[in-house]
Parts: sequence; structure tokens; C-alpha cells
Amino acid sequence: MRRTFDDALRWSEAGTKLLLDATAGWGEEQYTAPSALPDWSRKHLVAHVAADADALSNLVHWAATGEETPMYSSPQQRNADIAAGATEPAAELAGWLRESTERLAFGMAGLNTEQWRAEVVTAQGRTVPATEIPWLRSREVCVHAVDLAAGVAFADLPLGFLAALADDVVTMRSSALGPAVVLTTTDTDDRWALPGEGAIAPVVGPLAEVTAYLVGRPHTLTKTDGSPAPALPAWL
Repeated sequence: MRRTFDDALRWSEAGTKLLLDATAGWGEEQYTAPSALPDWSRKHLVAHVAADADALSNLVHWAATGEETPMYSSPQQRNADIAAGATEPAAELAGWLRESTERLAFGMAGLNTEQWRAEVVTAQGRTVPATEIPWLRSREVCVHAVDLAAGVAFADLPLGFLAALADDVVTMRSSALGPAVVLTTTDTDDRWALPGEGAIAPVVGPLAEVTAYLVGRPHTLTKTDGSPAPALPAWL
């Protein structure tokens, strides 16, 4: 694993700044515009990011107190919170985003070394130490800052974050069905292999494009023969 706890804290702060700067001063017109995610407006996306901060604050509480506090009471509750948030006025939604982000940061800052080692359970059912919370948050804020379709691109994200995210996604995809692909970056010394079906597809490009491809976002990658990079199944 190339990322450290301090890396994740730093990337979480950087992604949060990108997201808050991108949405600063938005009114109804900007918030109701489409995001880069199918069927989601920017309101849906911001509600999702705000709800995620609240959910991760539940894990912080779990780590701090030992009281079992799941991220969400159910998938239905998670979806309902996003749907409700998408109907909020722009000012209310902006306030929720800001306050939930500040609450999460304050909670994480209050954890001691022993509490950071406490085990918590993610929304996907994985048991992890609380030290994974900043990494979970950095993925949310960095990737969704791009998904806002507000001028932030994968190339604007920290190189270390992009490489760590690619490592993470390749690990997740290693047990999933999909095409066999070997990815090589042109601007770093990175190479990943995705096991899968069919002949191995060699794909080459910049790290930012490779990471975008791995997480199912728009990209410019092609195979080395110039044909399109094979489509991958959903990341999460």
C-alpha cells in the first residue's frame, strides 16, 4: 500500500477544498444543472457528499465511544436522504455541505491514537480500522469534485491520490468479472493488470486518464492499436 494515514488526511482536505471552492456562491441555477453522473443533478451529488460526511461522522463516533454506530441505518435511508437533499433550496444544501464537512473534520481531529485503531464497519460491510475514514472521505470529495462538472478534472487531483485510488480500484476489480486489461501510465512508472476474460488489452495513457477509466468516468484512453479501451463493469 503506497498511501499513508497522513496522505489520506491531506487528500481529504485537498478534495474538500476543491469541492467547496467549486460550489462557492452557487444559486439555484447552478445547483439544478446536471452533474456528470447519469440522472443526478448537482443537488443530488452535493446531497450525497453531505450525507457521506454525516455517515462518516457516525464512524468517528463509533471509534471515539465504542458505541456501534453504522454509517446508515439502511440503504433505503441513504437513498432517501439524497432524494430529500436534492429538493432543498440552494442555500440550505450549501449549509448542509459546509456544516457536515466541518463536523467530520472536528470529529476526526478529536480522535486519539487508540481510537484511530478502533474497528468500524463501512457501508459495504467491510470491517476496517478507523484510520481508513480519511481515505474513504478523500475518495468521495476528490472524485465527486470532478463529477460536479464545474471545471475540476482528474488531472487537478494530487498524483499520489490518483495512484492510490488506482491501486484501490484494481484490488477491488481483481475478483470481478470483466475484460483482461494491462494499464501502463505514460507520465509515471505505474502499471496495473486486471485479470479477466479474453485476450489481454494493452492500454496506455496519463495517470489521470487511467484512474478516470478505472473508476468508470469519461476518459481518452485507447488500446495501443488505437481502438477504444474495453468497457469495465461498475466500480462500486
